[in-house]
Amino acid sequence: MPTSLVTGAAGFIGSHVVDSLIADGHRVVALDDLSGGFLDNINPEAIFIEASCTDHAKLARLFNEYQFDHVFHLAAYAAEGLSHFIKRFNYTNNVIGSVNLINEAVKHDVKRFIFTSSIAVYGGNQLPMREELVPQPEDSYGIAKYSVELELKASHEMFGLDYVIFRPHNVYGERQNTGDKYRNVIGIFMNQILAGEPLTLFGDGQQKRAFSYIADVAPVIARSATVEAAKNETFNVGADTVYTVNQLADAVMEAMGKKTALNYLPARNEVINAWSDHAKVRKAFGTPEEVTLARGLKRMADWVKVTGVRKSKPFQGIEIEKNLPPSWKEQIEK
Repeated sequence: MPTSLVTGAAGFIGSHVVDSLIADGHRVVALDDLSGGFLDNINPEAIFIEASCTDHAKLARLFNEYQFDHVFHLAAYAAEGLSHFIKRFNYTNNVIGSVNLINEAVKHDVKRFIFTSSIAVYGGNQLPMREELVPQPEDSYGIAKYSVELELKASHEMFGLDYVIFRPHNVYGERQNTGDKYRNVIGIFMNQILAGEPLTLFGDGQQKRAFSYIADVAPVIARSATVEAAKNETFNVGADTVYTVNQLADAVMEAMGKKTALNYLPARNEVINAWSDHAKVRKAFGTPEEVTLARGLKRMADWVKVTGVRKSKPFQGIEIEKNLPPSWKEQIEK
């Protein structure tokens, strides 16, 4: 039975990867500092460890104790827009934490290191975004993710550490933190509908995205530890069908069975259009046809209605307030 470490295991994607690994016969050590995840997300068959990837001494003890075969690194603070204003926090958690894991993986001869990056590494690149494009990240989050990708490639060349890199995008579904005000537009919309509030859209709502249901993403990540064609490769993973944010708002209201007003706020400094090509991941994994947006939203909406409104505090520790979107600044000042 292989032993796998999953970081960010109490979070959204991480908890689903844990489920897939356990179903595939792995012994799973689930690591999370609970800064953004929830204990009830964690599969009871996993061994839960509350700790942060920034605690290199704790990680060293865990690697010594469990001798992991595989590492699935999903822990991150994944707020692209907010990352401009929390650079130190972003790089500490998303780069230094990752380097701590890579160090231990090298020292303990881990068979494969699976890293969840993001299409944020592409920036405003040509569409659809393909793996062979040269990344041009435009925010601190994307820069952090790309730096870890480069570090994994360097560690492979220097130490023989095998890896797989995934670049998912706009993933949604059950267990998403709908109370987070800074990321996950579908969760934000559903939470606002439950609370009887208008949906907030930045700019004109014509930004285009493809929205990826969790069942199309997590099982592929879990399988990558043993798929030979995945070794030392980078894959986009997610949905192909593109929607505007305006169309998404209509679809979310349909899934929730409730209409509400739309509140258009000033545009943020963000990539306007972002979606990717998935031919490479389908060739390696033979992934099935994607779950449609309507079907995925209905599943998530059913879960959200049971879970109810979730609240989270505004981010504490903004490092730069200059050019902070007014709606975020208002939250901080309250």
